[in-house]
Amino acid sequence: MSARPRARFFAAVVLAAPAFLGGCASAPVPERRFAVESGEAIRALQADVEQAIQGFEGIVGVYARRLGETGEVAIRADETFPTASLVKVPILLGLLDRLEKKEVSWTVPLTYTRERRYSGEDLLGRVAEGEEVDVAELIFLMESKSDNSASLWCQELAGSGTAINSWLETKGWKATRVNSRTHGREKERELWGWGQTTPREMAGLLVAIRERRAVSCDADAYADRALGRTFWVDESLSSIPPSVHVISKQGAVNASRSEVLLVSAPSGPFVICVITKEQKDQSWERSNAGYRLLRKITALAWARFEPGAPYPPSLDGPAWP
Repeated sequence: MSARPRARFFAAVVLAAPAFLGGCASAPVPERRFAVESGEAIRALQADVEQAIQGFEGIVGVYARRLGETGEVAIRADETFPTASLVKVPILLGLLDRLEKKEVSWTVPLTYTRERRYSGEDLLGRVAEGEEVDVAELIFLMESKSDNSASLWCQELAGSGTAINSWLETKGWKATRVNSRTHGREKERELWGWGQTTPREMAGLLVAIRERRAVSCDADAYADRALGRTFWVDESLSSIPPSVHVISKQGAVNASRSEVLLVSAPSGPFVICVITKEQKDQSWERSNAGYRLLRKITALAWARFEPGAPYPPSLDGPAWP
């Protein structure tokens, strides 16, 4: 997989030429036409979610709200949970910050070597020794395929886990941290894995990207694109119509399943984050209890925020493929 100059040029234009983008502005918010009064929808969704998690063998955290509204669903929303691959959102933002400051280059090719291969099914691990890749390709693999080899490389390019954590602290994110390969966070790594967060903060990161106040207008626009093309559409995304734009990230380790989405719904955007921990069901089939819960809670949110347009027919999500 050779580096593509055109991809590097496009990435450089996105971040280096704000004039081409018409200046810094938040993503447009569609005109609101709520069919159900906002407070009523939130109260109903809170009750739905509380019922949905009854009997779940594990701990569940949920955060959901409509953008521009004060009502929220918050269940263990400020409790610490493992990020699993949700950590790739702050890694992305830390890397974009360095790219914007020109501390990392979009255009200088990077050479892949076999010691960068992380065990698993990563696409980057199939690249031949000595092949060139570029930053844009690594970001694509990290966010779209959740490629761990590419993600660890992105974390390195972002300066280190310590540098990303410092950026998070500076920006006011108190709970979200990178633990893996981060000096001084060995105990946290043992407890939470690659990273840790809360449902509220992880949802807040996506809201900050949409509102163009995470890194900068242009960097956030790039992040918006990067998070809008995931390969993993079987869980929460299967409960949202495919015609609706969503930015999202998914995470999974043995005892945890998680997903965060910002949905550009017709009646106005909403954000939802669901994270589990201490799950009894540690299987990896689609029928895993955590996966089923992600699909169900997202379907409930869609039904409450978009009444009259129920999707999918089953709260367990479509069965195909």
